[in-house]
Amino acid sequence: MSRDSFDAVEVIVAKRDGHRLSDAQIDWVIDAYTRGDVAEEQMSALTMAILLNGMDRAEIARWTAAMIASGERMSFAHLSRPTADKHSTGGVGDKITLPLAPLVAVFGVAVPQLSGRGLGHTGGTLDKLESIPGWRAALTNDEMMRQLEDVGAVICQAGSGLAPADRKLYALRDVTGTVEAIPLIASSIMSKKIAEGTGALVLDVKVGSGAFMKDLDRAAELARTMVELGTDAGVSTVALLTDMDVPLGLTAGNALEVRESVEVLAGGGPADVVELTVALAREMLAAAGKPDVDVEAALQDGRAMDAWRAMITAQGGDPDAELPVANETEQVVAESDGVLTTLDAYAVGIAAWRLGAGRARKEDPVQAGAGVEIHARPGDTVRAGQPLLTLHTDTPERFGRAREALASGVVVGAPGTTVTRRPLVIDRIG
Repeated sequence: MSRDSFDAVEVIVAKRDGHRLSDAQIDWVIDAYTRGDVAEEQMSALTMAILLNGMDRAEIARWTAAMIASGERMSFAHLSRPTADKHSTGGVGDKITLPLAPLVAVFGVAVPQLSGRGLGHTGGTLDKLESIPGWRAALTNDEMMRQLEDVGAVICQAGSGLAPADRKLYALRDVTGTVEAIPLIASSIMSKKIAEGTGALVLDVKVGSGAFMKDLDRAAELARTMVELGTDAGVSTVALLTDMDVPLGLTAGNALEVRESVEVLAGGGPADVVELTVALAREMLAAAGKPDVDVEAALQDGRAMDAWRAMITAQGGDPDAELPVANETEQVVAESDGVLTTLDAYAVGIAAWRLGAGRARKEDPVQAGAGVEIHARPGDTVRAGQPLLTLHTDTPERFGRAREALASGVVVGAPGTTVTRRPLVIDRIG
């Protein structure tokens, strides 16, 4: 395709006026934008037109394919094991990748989990694992392949060669109010996952206050769109819609969440973290051709823990090392007797972020020990003065702002109040 096949303005106008873009227009505009021949302000206008007018299934599939074509593709075909991957759209206390990858690896399925860092109120998987002394996120492709063959699971940083168009477009969407466009969210996630080359993919699409998608209908639309993209690309893809009105587990923060993940791998841990880990593991294993294995047994008998220790050790980490602990703690207590009616995931996520567990910009450092520990869940009866949360940070001047974030997010109702919550796994699509 020649560099001047199209004109950026005509592509913008076509979508502005509600027309579908042709395959050739999509291929050209993604390629030209990646090369710098389409200006940022022109791509801004196009992404806004997509936000307002949408794309059909064929357009989204072609847009995704063009983003994949902007970079390299990986292949796991030479591995002796089938591959399966999981992607979460992000939430508060979402440490599921940590116990999930080694659990699935127990059953002879390779898990190439290319993960990212946190931004804003949702924590990043790599930030969590970097609280383990010695552990490293950056692996070469050869190191990753060797670990997948030998250990069966790897959680590492994605290479810069996968879907470079997405990296450029993601940064643009962030500053132009177009992050919420479902075609752009779906193609962003799926271009990287398809380029990664996994054989099966399970999507955990969060919905609720602490999720990117607050609305169930929009979350379901995003899940359907991504499942269609994966299926059309030949990747066995399913999605679970899961609740994120309340944080997952009893911790939000890097080392705190690693500690909780290890409890799950040791056969304990909070019931909701275990439930979702097992549900996603079953989906991944079924998609990889192993539908009838006893997932819970591997958490109870030490096999999942053995796989975790091998995975951490292979990446330079010490699975027996003491995890960092914050220098300062402060408790949030119940002001009256009653029932905890609200523990808002978004409020807890913002509090953890303000305590130092997250970052506002990509280059910001994070505190390994910072975060929020949860002592009561919605529906629990509490007494005045009882600790509801413990805040952790190295910088105590942060406590005030964290408490402000929690002011309306932690509510104790009258004694006897009934709290109803929707199920953790709301729906399955695919």
